[in-house]
Amino acid sequence: MPKTTKVKKKVSKPKTKVASKPKKTVASPAKKVPIKISKTYVPKETEKYMCEKHKVFFRMRLNEWKKELIKSNNEALYNGSMDDNNISADLVDQASSYIDKNVEMKAINRQIKLISEIDKALRRIMDDTYGYCLDTAEPIGLKRLMARPVAKYTIAAQEKHEKEEKVHVDD
Repeated sequence: MPKTTKVKKKVSKPKTKVASKPKKTVASPAKKVPIKISKTYVPKETEKYMCEKHKVFFRMRLNEWKKELIKSNNEALYNGSMDDNNISADLVDQASSYIDKNVEMKAINRQIKLISEIDKALRRIMDDTYGYCLDTAEPIGLKRLMARPVAKYTIAAQEKHEKEEKVHVDD
């Protein structure tokens, strides 16, 4: 006798509406309207420290500085490579040319490091830590940031770091 398998039929139950809890609507974060500032805008001490206007100002200033450095590096590299064809037979001229290129390359390396610092400052603007000391979390101050937009420390914390570096160099 063959085995038969029983197939269960799915019995549909009558649909009844169950009162569900009202869905909570989560307010979407307000879209930030990009703040525009004039080219002549200068951050003021009377404004709230690191308000959106300040951030926009420093972001623009850092980006412009970065573009200038990249342009200057590209020009220096292009112009420096053109001098390679002009090798002199005079040893003094060769030594002078070598020193000039060495100085120029050191300047380019410093500028590359500065571009890296600018990128870090731009990241700090994005995560709202720009303008505050990395050690103490105190405001660095607008005057200091105007003089050195990539500043990471208050003057006191910077002096402390420099003293520590000097101690380690003397070891």
